[in-house]
Amino acid sequence: MAAAKAKGRTEMEVGSDGVAVITICNPPVNSLSVDVLLSLKENYGEALQRNDVKAIVVTGKGGKFSGGFDITSFGGVQGGKIEQPKVGYISIDILTDTLEAATKPSVAAIDGLALGGGLEVAMACHARISTSTAQLGLPELQLGIIPGFGGTQRLPRLVGLTKSLEMILLSKPIKGEEAHQVGLVDSLVSADDLVNTARRWALDICELKRPWIKSLYKTDKLEPLGEAREILKFARAQAQRQAANLEHPLVCIDVIEEGIVSGPRAGLWKEATAFQGLLFSDTCKNLLHVFFSQRATSKIPGATDLGLTPRKITKVAILGGGLMGSGIATAMILSNYPVLLKEVNEKFLNAGIDRIKANLQSRVRKGKMTEERYEKALSLVTGVLDYERFKDVDLVIEAVIENVKLKQQIFADLEKYCNYHCVLATNTSTIDLNLIGEKTKSKDRIVGAHFFSPAHVMPLLEIVCTQHTSPQVVVDLLDVGKKIKKTPIVVGNCTGFAVNRMFFPYTQSALLFVDLGMDVYRIDRACTKFGMPMGPFRLADLVGFGVAMATGMQYLENFPERVYKSMLIPLMMEDKRIGEASRKGFYKYENKRKATPDPEIMKYIEKSRSMAGVKPNTELTKLSDKDIVEMVFFPVINEACRVLDEGIAVKASDLDIASIFGMGFPPYRGGIMFWADSIGAKYIHDKLEEWSKQYGDFFKPSSYLAERAAKGIPLSAPAKQVKARL
Repeated sequence: MAAAKAKGRTEMEVGSDGVAVITICNPPVNSLSVDVLLSLKENYGEALQRNDVKAIVVTGKGGKFSGGFDITSFGGVQGGKIEQPKVGYISIDILTDTLEAATKPSVAAIDGLALGGGLEVAMACHARISTSTAQLGLPELQLGIIPGFGGTQRLPRLVGLTKSLEMILLSKPIKGEEAHQVGLVDSLVSADDLVNTARRWALDICELKRPWIKSLYKTDKLEPLGEAREILKFARAQAQRQAANLEHPLVCIDVIEEGIVSGPRAGLWKEATAFQGLLFSDTCKNLLHVFFSQRATSKIPGATDLGLTPRKITKVAILGGGLMGSGIATAMILSNYPVLLKEVNEKFLNAGIDRIKANLQSRVRKGKMTEERYEKALSLVTGVLDYERFKDVDLVIEAVIENVKLKQQIFADLEKYCNYHCVLATNTSTIDLNLIGEKTKSKDRIVGAHFFSPAHVMPLLEIVCTQHTSPQVVVDLLDVGKKIKKTPIVVGNCTGFAVNRMFFPYTQSALLFVDLGMDVYRIDRACTKFGMPMGPFRLADLVGFGVAMATGMQYLENFPERVYKSMLIPLMMEDKRIGEASRKGFYKYENKRKATPDPEIMKYIEKSRSMAGVKPNTELTKLSDKDIVEMVFFPVINEACRVLDEGIAVKASDLDIASIFGMGFPPYRGGIMFWADSIGAKYIHDKLEEWSKQYGDFFKPSSYLAERAAKGIPLSAPAKQVKARL
């Protein structure tokens, strides 16, 4: 009996008013498994047969309507372990021909989440009542699929074509308040009145006091056919521009168009067939991997499995109001953490606070923040010039310049002024944490909190542990990361940690191939066509050559055998070309950050080639985009293998998330290691071996890669699985 109860289901209760309340019960978010949907169909069947039932209300248990279809079952369907319902069974047999076609009216009572399949169930009801804070949306495209339970047909009919395309193509949920404004819900009420209001509404429909609306057949919100086609044409062009490598947004637009041109029933069939096909696509498999990997980053052996509870962090101090410090402060106050911002003098402090204001004002301009919220966030920042107020701070994040002696002095001071329980974090991106904490006795509470620039925008937080960092500190920082809406990865302490170390060959291999005859802009184009937000040279311009040189020196010091010493950047720096900040780098920047290729760089390239003593290889100019991408990314995979081998990263999927959220690797390729496994260790190894013979040790395959290539073992398989295979 217990086993049967554990499965998702719906429960029905009939009140004396003649309303059957059907509640979705599948904690934690009332996801829609096949069991839940069959149970819903069964309850409907019973409610329609019973004479004491006049109307139906559908709601969710525990203040959540439904978070959507159970994503964990997709992997089982893809792997053939779970049988998939026949095409159209859910969208047509259950939602259209049972719920929407019911001879008794139904009202959805929505609180918490109504996402994906959850919203599709609600739209099949004859009216929707919601709380103002409920979240409603169809985010399926984030998983490489399209809404599959009628969402592509009902949403445009309820909110119009333009709004529905925005919600579906951008996977953009809206709050109850907006849903009411656009016509997705019929009324807003408080959570306490929700079910009772829905009951009365359902009875009003039954007594013809309110309209009985089947959303599938609504047409008043749909634009005339010619206009609709223009809107869809524009949406296609946008989708191709923003994600040229993706098929499913275009499939989604086709499905919506089918419903408008051939009628909603035809649209439902096209949607059901397309959904089935996309579920088995590589894009869907890759994005599902990213979905689950993102949720697994906060599971850390030796830290999160010890039963520790995060301590309450109520006040944060940040040292340094530069670009990083002000960005971190912005991230903190946006999540309601009071912040002390410390600088060395009034001038620097005012500049830091101005940067925070600018970050917040940018959000106001984009409509992401009200003026009132802006004032409240800003009031959480207090500027200070000394450590007097640090005694009641729970977390300090140091974000000053990359200078070892300065950081050592700061941490010695922090130990004196801060409470014994205060977490002492550094945002360094290159310096060894043991070196930073060398002059302290508090090595157990020193940790890296490495944000990516701009810190209030970039979603990744790299938590860096030394052999001394206590598990409690890791748990505390994971909790803060979650509260400031960052995806954390926990990594070990080494030069560049996981993300920067893994990607240092990205620019290095590109520089090497430019010396050997490749075109700078051709390399960047191949990388952006592959799906990167920018190629290695545009990235170097953005970061600035000073930073590129400083980090390059760190790698040269620590990994001299696999660093390519190109003279190209130093030569450009001599002429004050230092990247986007100077309006000249590999590109020139004339207005609004628009990067334009600059023929002038050829003179630096020719000089760099002559200093390297190489002549351009004309064969390299004939390479395909695929070849270029491999030459730039295979050394990245090779370094990622070393990061795993040394235990710097806990698991390969953490590197996938790090590559996506830290460096912009295309998520629809599954992340750097997942993509590598789709190509195969042997192919990657053999290519690197071939290049190392041609171009030197920079490309030499790591022992980890060589061993797995030889034995046919995936690069992302955990070490214990490898041992089991041997």
